Formats: sequence, structure tokens, C-alpha cells
Amino acid sequence: MTNAQTYDDKALRSYFRLLKQILAQVLKTEAGPNISGMVEQLQRQFAALQRDNTPSRRRQLSDTLNKLPPEAQTEVIRAFSMFFSLLNIAEESANLHQRRRLAENDKHFWPGSFHDTLLNLRQAGVDAEQLQCLLDNLSYMPVMTAHPTEAKRRAVRGALRNIFLSHEKLDDPRLKGYFRAEVLERLHGQIQLLWKTDEVRARGMGVVDEIDAGLYYFPLSLFEATARVYRNFQRALHDVYGTDAAAVKIPNFLVFGSWIGGDRDGNPNVKPETTALALRMQTRTVLRAYITRVAALREQLSYSYGLCRPTDAFLQSLQHERELLGDVAIALERSCRQEPYRHKLSLMKYRLEAALNRVEQRIEQSSGAGDIHAYAGAPQFLADLHLIRESLISHGDQAVADLELLDLIRLVETFGFHLMQLDVRQESTRHSDAVAEIFALALQIDYQALAESERLQLLGEAISAPGSLSYDNQLLSEATRETLEVFQVMADMRREIGADCFSRYVISMTHSASHIMEVLLLAAQTGLAGRIGGRWYCHVGVSPLFETIEDLSHIDTVLRTLLAQPVYRALQQAYGQRQEVMLGYSDSCKDGGILASAWGLYRAQQLVMEISDSEGIPCRLFHGRGGTVGRGGGPTHQAILAQPPATVRGQIKFTEQGEVLFYRYNNMETAVYELTMGITGLMKASVSLVRPVATDQPEALTIMSELAAIGERGYRQLTEHTPGFLDYFYETTPVTEIGQLNIGSRPSHRKKQDRSKKSVRAIAWVFAWAQSRQTFPAWYGIGSSLENWCAGKPERLKTLRELYCTWPFFRNLLSNAQMALSKSDMDIAREYAALCADPEVGKRIHGLIAAEHRRCVDWILEIAESDRLLADNPELAASLNRRNDYLGPLNFLQADLLRALRQADENDGDIPAMQPLLRTINAIAAGMRNTG
Repeated sequence: MTNAQTYDDKALRSYFRLLKQILAQVLKTEAGPNISGMVEQLQRQFAALQRDNTPSRRRQLSDTLNKLPPEAQTEVIRAFSMFFSLLNIAEESANLHQRRRLAENDKHFWPGSFHDTLLNLRQAGVDAEQLQCLLDNLSYMPVMTAHPTEAKRRAVRGALRNIFLSHEKLDDPRLKGYFRAEVLERLHGQIQLLWKTDEVRARGMGVVDEIDAGLYYFPLSLFEATARVYRNFQRALHDVYGTDAAAVKIPNFLVFGSWIGGDRDGNPNVKPETTALALRMQTRTVLRAYITRVAALREQLSYSYGLCRPTDAFLQSLQHERELLGDVAIALERSCRQEPYRHKLSLMKYRLEAALNRVEQRIEQSSGAGDIHAYAGAPQFLADLHLIRESLISHGDQAVADLELLDLIRLVETFGFHLMQLDVRQESTRHSDAVAEIFALALQIDYQALAESERLQLLGEAISAPGSLSYDNQLLSEATRETLEVFQVMADMRREIGADCFSRYVISMTHSASHIMEVLLLAAQTGLAGRIGGRWYCHVGVSPLFETIEDLSHIDTVLRTLLAQPVYRALQQAYGQRQEVMLGYSDSCKDGGILASAWGLYRAQQLVMEISDSEGIPCRLFHGRGGTVGRGGGPTHQAILAQPPATVRGQIKFTEQGEVLFYRYNNMETAVYELTMGITGLMKASVSLVRPVATDQPEALTIMSELAAIGERGYRQLTEHTPGFLDYFYETTPVTEIGQLNIGSRPSHRKKQDRSKKSVRAIAWVFAWAQSRQTFPAWYGIGSSLENWCAGKPERLKTLRELYCTWPFFRNLLSNAQMALSKSDMDIAREYAALCADPEVGKRIHGLIAAEHRRCVDWILEIAESDRLLADNPELAASLNRRNDYLGPLNFLQADLLRALRQADENDGDIPAMQPLLRTINAIAAGMRNTG
């Protein structure tokens, strides 16, 4: 919601004033004396410093911070953190209030809603038949990952959810007098409880914790949000297309994916058994939801014999199920024999419970035999639900059939018994090493010594000849046996849960076509791919991942070589689904800077689709986006619209992680909005499926190539060729301490003790720079590239202004940069720069970053023809301004704590500054609404 004319700032101010008042009351009774006043004093002093940046103002703020006793220090940090959490709730509530108001006053609902989008499509001439074509190709797939970027504990997330719900009740104009006072009392109690809930994790997260954290959002919000998304689409379709809507079938266009428990790249804690456990935990979660909903339907559908006439198919199914369950059915049906639908649903609930019991036994690894009456899979359960719906419709009750029953049908079509499609990910050298071992044992061939063409020929022949590789498994190394066990788990779980439980096998660091063929050879060893009776079969799709700037430049060679392999083409055809190619945003940005990354990814998408078209193989792009701009993040709707013309084609898959999951899915109402905006963005970007769309202007492509080259040189000069730069990073940011937050099971560095840019993970890289208010990975190089390209040529500035107005990619790039620049503060960054062991290095590198910050701001404002950042997004600008006066004191305090930590003797054991420092990291992350 970024429309300046409709943004309801009055409601937000009212919401936040109330929450802030309650927080002040809680602090007065629960915190130390004067903590609330101290927070306000620090805020006022920093605001004064912002207005008048003089040594005396800076000294005044420093003196106040230095006088804080240790116990008050911790309470002040926690108070700031709660301030941001409550502000986030107020903003979320205000956005929801605004959408509701628009829905009441304007039938089109909010910009980007289903109604608004379908109306625009119809007005553009998209008829019902074309809309059906668009919908038939539609697949929106958010993929949850375990990348450690969520700093909030689960207990804190739950407490914040409860505060949001209580606050929402106050928006009801009917709530008055005693009833309003009662809700206010509950809200006060919930904020008090939040104050007494520690935000710092006492122990590290294991992989099982991460699996559980991803599953948390489904019963909380996503099951109901998914049902509402389909319901809202159906209603909007009928409103906009009228009688023509009857001919449009709404397919299952929403699919959820996951990496949690499948991503083993760089995480030694993810074992083959972890992958099986993740899928079983997913199954348990979705079965519990179905059981709850079936029980509710059983209470609702109280139709009696004699007052309705079920279909013969339904009655036959009911009789068959009674015979199947035998004595069990007799016990279940005592209270509902005269009510056919309640009778049927009672038996269905029993079969779901038996399926749940079976998966519980497998999770606990108990030896129970299981119930033979359990549903074997989602298709059986779905068939029963359809039977009930068709029977209800047959006796005139479609209105009832289209309520909760249809919701459940859509949920089963979306989630099956697997909930999310799990991706497996591993780094390419693990496969190369395993294949080399197998060939050495089975055929005494030195695989590593072969040229790429020889490898491809050997791999193709081995896959084509079932059983050609004979070797003793016990002679393989432990790493290779584990790699093969992963494929065995994939085969086993497909049989246990269903063919849809896996999505793709993702290969990180894909450098050659043989890397893909190696995975297929390993898959063939466990029966997932191969040829039998002269016919090819393949039950695993492979997705090469191109991450660094150099990797992106190899896409053409790798894909064309791969698709030239007859064996691969045969396997891909047997697989029967789109070829998927994954593009990594995080590492490419860390590697070459935001301009080179954004442009390299844009051109890579165009290239992948060109290859796809020329080879006649449909393709889907998988976007490895992070939460922050420096890792490909930003508003999903705008990001999809900024993709190259005619490359989306109805399908998009992208990673979601950490704090992104919390902000999008912790509240059901927000989850509906976020899913809707993503799906409508996908629909708009996929119009090329039904009509021609304008292509990019060649001049624009040339300009961006030149800008990207300049930007990359500047970024690499800073990060790779500036003496002392990496020392500056490690000494002036809390990158080392972030690793002690216990927010993930994966190490923050690929190699311990390796302090190179290559070793540090993109998440920790972005997270640390954001904490020190130097969010330069999201903008560094843009200013200098624009300045150099336009130097002495005023007509070029005019050209860039035209591109900003007409080219979604360029506008989105600069809009995201504006957001990141607004979150930067070079004066605060100077406090961190002073932590550098060599003061001259600190001043020099801070100076380089600050100078580029000024250039970026100046040139982006020139191109946008604006006098301030985010002028076209007043809501976001106001949000950042509200936060800034409270973020500043935290940054000053964090810098002081880092200084104390750096000066402490590490051999002294526990360092007092550590716990307060970790709390500042949490608080600043909450204030900036992003981590890594």
C-alpha cells in the first residue's frame, strides 16, 4: 500500500499512541525506575543530534549512555526492542484497516487485489477463454528456507500475534464500555507478558527446530489464508466476468515449497534421516488440520434421510466404507446413522486419524503395525470429499457445498498429504566425488581426469545401461554412502507419502553440464531414473543453481551442452515437468555488487528463456531471493512485475526465509494480502501467454550493461582491492557476534577461521552491514556508475529519467536502492568505523562508503526528479522516519558494547557486554524490519 492519497496515517498514529501508552505503563510497574523516561530522553537527545550534529550534542548523548548502569542498560535495550515490535503491529493493523476501508467504499478493493487485477485484465481485452489459458499455466510457489535470518524466538512471535489479535478487536466500533475496557486489560496483560519473555535464545537451533519453525505458520495462518485466497478469487471472478465466469475453472495455482530438512549445502547437520523426518512432520501437520476441519464439517452437515436424497455413488461409497471398517464402523456410527453426511465424515475422520497415527509411529520410530484402514494417500481422501460435494449439489445444496467443504477440497488439492514440496540441495563437488568413487570401484576409471565431453559420454552410457555399475557399497567413503542414502530416502518417501512430496534436486555451484548428469546417475542407483524395457523413466527433476557473477556468465554453455545430451533429453521428457533453473541473488550481489547482480540476473532470465524456446523445452525460473534488497528482496508484487518481458509465463518459484516469513505470515489477514499480491503480480507479468507484450528497447539494454560494468568495477575495487577492507568489516560490525544469536543450525561461514569475502555467507554479510547502518551491499556502485555514465553529457540524464518512468526493471532497482539508502546513516556508521584497530583504515574506508552514499542519493534524486528519497512511497518514508530516532541510540549503545567487547581479554571467560550486545542486535533488526 503506497498510495499517498489513500494512506491512513491518522489511524496509524492513533493505534501506536495507544500501544505506546500501555508500554509506558508496563515499564513503570515492571522495569527499573525511570526506564521509560530514559528511553524518551535518549530518543529526544538523538533527535536533537540529527537536527544539530555538533560535538556538544554528541557528547550529551554519549554521557547519557555511559551513565547507564548495566542492569538499566539491558532494560533500556529491551524497551527499545518492544517499541519497535509494537510499532510494527500498529503499522500492520493500519494497513489492514486501510484495506478494509477500501473494500467497503470501493468495489475494486485495494490496488493489486484480485478484483482490481481481473478488472484491469478484462478492460485490457482479456476474455474468459484467454483468462482460462492464463490460469491453466499459473503456479505461484513460495519456498520456505531455513536460512537463519529470524532473530525472534517462537515464544516472542506468539506473544506478538496475541497482541495483534487483541488490538484488532479494538477496531470494532461496536466494542464500547465494559467490553472495550476488558479488551484493553487483556492487551495490557499481553504486553506485560511480552516484557517478561526473553527475546534472546538460550540455546542454539537444531535442524528439527528449524523444521518446526517453518511448520508453525500453517496452523497459525496459512491454512485459513489459502482457503480465503481461493474464495476471494472465486468471488472476484464472478463480480468482474459475470455470467462468463461460469465457464472458467479455477485450477490449483498456489503451491508451497520448502528447503527445511532438504538443504544440506554447507550444513553438516542435515542428514538423510533429517529429510525423511521433515516430510513426516509436514504430513503430521497437514493431517491434523484435515482432522479438525472434517470434525467441523461433521457437526455442520446434519442432513437427515427423508429430508434429502444423496446420490447413489455417495451411498455406495458409504456402504463400502462401512464394510471396510467392520466393527470399527459400528462403534463410530451409533449417533449418526440417520444423517448420511455425518455418518460418512465420521468414518473419514477415523481413517485420517489412522493415517496420523501411522506417521506418528514413523516419526517416533516405533514398531507399531499401523492401521490398514488408514487413507493410503491424499487422492483417496479427496475423492471422498468430492463425492460429498456432488451429492450435496444433487439435492439443491450447492450453497452449502461451496462453503467449508469447498475450502477443504481446495486445501487438499493444494497441500495433499505432503503439505510442502521439499527441495533437496547439495553442492556439486559432493556429487562429482561420489561419482568418481563409483566409477573407480566399478570400472577402474579415473573420472576426475576426464575432459567434460568424456565425462558426459560416460555418464550417459552408464545411465542408459541399468545395472552396469557393480560395486561393494561398503568400500565407498562415508560421504559417498551418505550422498547415495539421500537418493534412497527420496525413493522411499515418494512411495510413503506421494509422488508430489519432492519438487527438485538443486545443485549449488553448478559449473558444467556434467554436474547435472552426475545427479541423475546417482539417482539411477536407487531406481529414481533410468531405462527399462527400452522405455525411459525419471522421478527426479534437477535444478542447476547459478550463483556468482561468473556462474551467471556460464549459463549458456552449461544449458546448451546439457540439452544437447540425448540421454538427458530423454530423461527430461520422461519426467514430464518443466525444466527448472535456479538463480542465486545473494551470492551474486555479495560477489559483484547490486548493479552487476541485478543486471546479470535480468540477462540470465532472458537467456534461459531464449534457450528454452530454441530447444523446445518449457522452463521455470527459481529465484533464490533473500529478505533484504542486498539479497534480492523487496516487495514481491513489484519484483515480479520487474522481471524481463515474457519470461515469467505463469510460473514463479522463489525462496522465503526468516523474518520474511514472520512479517508475511504471522497474522492470517496479512498472509491473505501477501499471497494475493504475489499471485496478482504473477498474473500481470504473465499476460504474454495470451497476447503480445512490448519488449525491452535495445538502447536500454546497452545502457544497463554499461552501468553494470562500471558499478561492478567500483564494488570490487572497494571489497577486493582496498587494503584493510575485510579487517574493517570484521572489526566494525557485529558479524562475529551474530553467530552467537542461536538463530540457525548452519554456520555463518563456509570455513571456520577463513575471514575472506568468499567464506562469509551472504546472510551474515548483509546482516552485519545493516546493523552498523551501512547497508551498502544494496546500493554501492549505483551512484558512481550513474555519475560516470552521465559525465559531461546532459542528454544522458534525460535518457535515464525516461527509463525510470517507462522501464519497470530500472524503476524497481532504484526504488529498492532508495529504501536501502534511507536505512543507512553515515553519521552513525562513523561510530562503528571508530572501532577499527587501525583508525586511519577506519576513516578511509568509511569515507569511501559515505562518499558513495552521497553520490547514490544525489543521482537517484536527479533521475527520479525528486527532492527527497521515497517521495513516491510516503508510507514507507514515514515508517522509516518514525523508527530512526529510536534506532540511533541503540546503534550508539551497540557500538560502545562492541568497543568493550573488542577490548576485553577473551581468556577471561564470560564477557559482560555480550548479552546486552546480542539484545541490541535483536532490537535493531526489529527496528529496521530486516536482518539478512
